[in-house]
Amino acid sequence: MAIKNDNRSNILFRYGFVVFWILVLSACIVVQLAETTVVNAEKWNHKADSLLSMSQDIIPRRGNILASDGSVLATNLNYYTARIDYRAEKFNVKKLRENIDELSEALAANFPEKDAAKWKHYLLKPLEKEKDRRPRAYRILTNLSHADMELLKTLPYFKGNRNRTGLYFEKNMRRFNPYGNMARRSIGGVGETSESKEIHGISGLEKALDSLLYGRTGTTRKVNLTKDIADLAKIPAIPGCDIVTTIDIGMQDIVESELNNVLDSCGADWGVAVLMDVRTGDIKAISNLELNPNGPGYIEARNRAVMGYEPGSVIKTLSMMIAVEDGIVNELGGLDRVLPTGNGWAYAGGRPITDSHHTTGIRVGDVIEQSSNIGMARIITSRYDSNPGGFYSRIKEIGFLEPLNTGIAGEVVPRVDSVPSDRGGRIALSRQCYGYATEIPPLYTLALYNAIANDGVFVRPRLVKELRGSVDSVLQPSYLGNGRACSPQTAAVMREMLTNVVWGEHGTGRFLRNQDVRIAGKTGTCYMIENGQYNTGKKRLAFCGFFPAEAPMFSCVVLTCHPTKNFFGAATTSGQVMRNIAMKLYSRGMLGNSSDYNTSSPSSIGPTFYASVSGNDPYRHLRTPFALPNRKSIKGPKTSGPGVPDVRGLSAREAVDVLESNGYDVTISGSGFVNTQTPSPRSAVSPGHTVHLSLSR
Repeated sequence: MAIKNDNRSNILFRYGFVVFWILVLSACIVVQLAETTVVNAEKWNHKADSLLSMSQDIIPRRGNILASDGSVLATNLNYYTARIDYRAEKFNVKKLRENIDELSEALAANFPEKDAAKWKHYLLKPLEKEKDRRPRAYRILTNLSHADMELLKTLPYFKGNRNRTGLYFEKNMRRFNPYGNMARRSIGGVGETSESKEIHGISGLEKALDSLLYGRTGTTRKVNLTKDIADLAKIPAIPGCDIVTTIDIGMQDIVESELNNVLDSCGADWGVAVLMDVRTGDIKAISNLELNPNGPGYIEARNRAVMGYEPGSVIKTLSMMIAVEDGIVNELGGLDRVLPTGNGWAYAGGRPITDSHHTTGIRVGDVIEQSSNIGMARIITSRYDSNPGGFYSRIKEIGFLEPLNTGIAGEVVPRVDSVPSDRGGRIALSRQCYGYATEIPPLYTLALYNAIANDGVFVRPRLVKELRGSVDSVLQPSYLGNGRACSPQTAAVMREMLTNVVWGEHGTGRFLRNQDVRIAGKTGTCYMIENGQYNTGKKRLAFCGFFPAEAPMFSCVVLTCHPTKNFFGAATTSGQVMRNIAMKLYSRGMLGNSSDYNTSSPSSIGPTFYASVSGNDPYRHLRTPFALPNRKSIKGPKTSGPGVPDVRGLSAREAVDVLESNGYDVTISGSGFVNTQTPSPRSAVSPGHTVHLSLSR
């Protein structure tokens, strides 16, 4: 009986012990609950509110930059980096070793950065370390497209449970230019700015129109759900607008190619060319090339079209236009009045003004044709001798000094000084009127010549014509000054003078004559300033004009800096670029002319898709952008041989280069790569005939 009592006491003691600690624990919970909900309620409520009030920025989608036909010049693309976590919880080492040979072969076939042996060594190398020292983010491939990523997931070993393979992907968005360096400086680039770590434009249109392209940043808010706290959009991000430029891809290709060819021929330091539509002021093409400091050839460089330079004789056209418009020429006796020139003219006691070609006298109407400094100075000073600053006022009145606001970053306005009414001012005036002591961006010179081609209508050059976004907006052409640089009658007189520069008996641009496209324009030569002095060994050569001369459709300005071989004149360098551009536009039917090729039945068989790039591995170059299937090699087209070269499968630029180098003219329809050509490949057609190319993607 005593034993039973002892057991009962033992059990009761244990129960009492457990109940005691339960009561103690319950008391602690009650105390803590009271402390949390009553004593420290304000503290925890504040902490909850601060957590729920946390927000993050939502980065908007950046708008695209488009060519005039809607072709994409700059857009956003997602790229991926493939990595392997060799310490993943269920990483299957045995399966990797079993599949390594098959996996290495597949990687070598689809991603030939390494051969199969190197891939095998690369993938097994982390396994040489102890398990806890193996990498968690071992990089396999970078810059993968979405198609590449999906392909990688299907390869041996990677196919299946990714937690067992350790494979994962990092996504990053990059700005992509499908046409490479075409008009790259005008399009611009993006990156981190000093003001913001977000991605914004840092050059070109990307910078000038950044507020439109970037859109508006959104924000998130925290929402307390049953099992979690989630982020929901509080203010949605507004995507950036798409910018439709005036750039014509075909014309841009021509301008870049011809500028590059001439620069290479004459060994110049740099060059710039701009092509503009006469009626609308649309910049159809713009190219800025300079010697590659890190290798051969020329690369896209600073946008010199909007930078100020001494213009040289191309600005005589502005002075002569004012003289004709304001009646100065009539006051002198008309265009047939002969002005004395001689060896020089020391106006206002300054250093004598001279001409490159000595004559005893020159007709007023021939001053532009023969590019006479003395003649131009005599004409302008006859009106502004007593008021040199009046010439500046007249230039300003026209609208020539207004900002163009083209959207090109780095744009500056011309520097033409308002000189005082004294001897120094008179001497400065006599130099300003033929291009010295001023700084004028090439785009302003082009706008003036374009006005003359456009019957005096002073249209503003523009690079943007439409915005596409939440609200579409078509931008209409705008004008400088009061909309007119001169009257239609003055414009007609100036067009005749500029035509005589090329077609006149003593024109400085006689080299540019051709029977297909009549060109009108003006040459300009200027010594470069170094260390405050003119360096007579370095010249900057310009040609500005329009074509066809009888019914202008396009205006163009070209600058060439310091040619070192073969060609050293303004007409043979800058002028030659403009002539070649005009001829290419004509040969492709872009000047309103009809094509003259003979029609025949095109082949119904599509072309082999060629890798039209140099190097030993063209497949690698094309695989990512075109998401090509698993192919180890791609043949190149046979462009040599008898008859018309076979250019099917080439890009438009390469096909035209092959055909034109063989003496054929070329017309093009469609976009992408050459699908058919007429006449057909190897046809016995002699050089000089036109070959029509049909392109498709």
